[in-house]
Amino acid sequence: MKVALLPGDGIGQEVTAQALKVLRALNEPLDFEQAAIGEAGLQLCGDAVPPATLDLARRADAVLLGATGVPADEHRPLSEGAGSAVLRLRTHLKLYANFRPIRLFPELLGASTLKPEIVEGVDLVILRELNGDIYFGEPRGVEVSPSGERTGFNTMRYSEPEIERIGRAAFETARKRRRRVCSVDKANVLETMALWREVMTRIGREYPDVELTHLYVDVAAMALMRNPKQFDVMVSGNMFGDILSDAAAMLAGGIGMLPSASLGDGTKGLYEPVHGAAPDIAGRNIANPIASILSAAMMLRLSFDRPKSAARIERAVQHVLRAGLRTADIMESGKRQVGTEEMGDAIAAGIAADPHRDI
Repeated sequence: MKVALLPGDGIGQEVTAQALKVLRALNEPLDFEQAAIGEAGLQLCGDAVPPATLDLARRADAVLLGATGVPADEHRPLSEGAGSAVLRLRTHLKLYANFRPIRLFPELLGASTLKPEIVEGVDLVILRELNGDIYFGEPRGVEVSPSGERTGFNTMRYSEPEIERIGRAAFETARKRRRRVCSVDKANVLETMALWREVMTRIGREYPDVELTHLYVDVAAMALMRNPKQFDVMVSGNMFGDILSDAAAMLAGGIGMLPSASLGDGTKGLYEPVHGAAPDIAGRNIANPIASILSAAMMLRLSFDRPKSAARIERAVQHVLRAGLRTADIMESGKRQVGTEEMGDAIAAGIAADPHRDI
């Protein structure tokens, strides 16, 4: 089971080190090979995704990514910055379905800024299409008029096959859960989203055992905050899914708790925490590694068919939270604040001490 290890920039390096520590505590036959990405790639060869890194990612059975992006990106073309690496990697590997599970551990009920009765028991999946939409649509750019005025433009674009494949991924996921899909769009004002709704409705007829509903994205954002437990699987386009899933982080206590998996048609996946490189806290041993560690659990479950090992990681995380350990972002009164490394050590130790490790 070959894993391409791409720590990347900022806190990506710190949290990936803890995920690796936890994976090694499992004693699974995993073969790790590390490569440069993001700023490290730019410094190495002038490319945020060096050819050797891309080759490794293609050869590996799964990719464990930290984060990409540095402050210097603000002064670089969008396609040439360190932060562009993750978008390029997803495209190169043909990964179009991004799964972002939103689950609140009961021990973190007080960490969310929302009322306990709203977030208690939250367990949903936001499924974000990754390869289309306004992030990749052409034409795009900045034009300068004869008078010198600049106009920026991007194109929201989806083809019918792109919508079909993410729709089927949503319905198949819902069949393994509570059999409800909510498709999020803006069909009342955007032709692209009118097509999205039409295709989702058609695909839904192939799954009569799954309930399909539709919400405009603005209404969906409000509903996520007001009554998140009504949702099972939410599926949306690239931009809406990006925004909604980050907002939904507060349902789980904070963005440091959110893992993700990006998949295509096979079992190869790219696994990464939802958060970014956070250069303002990099190197200070205060970042929360749990999102990266839970991403590693998703890798074991989805790419390597190791559900028992994935469950051991998840139980270890819950055990540590129950013991009162917290990083700064999820700190509550009466708990013990720990650093990135101490949290990783505690979770790795929890795996070794798991009384249900053979279940």
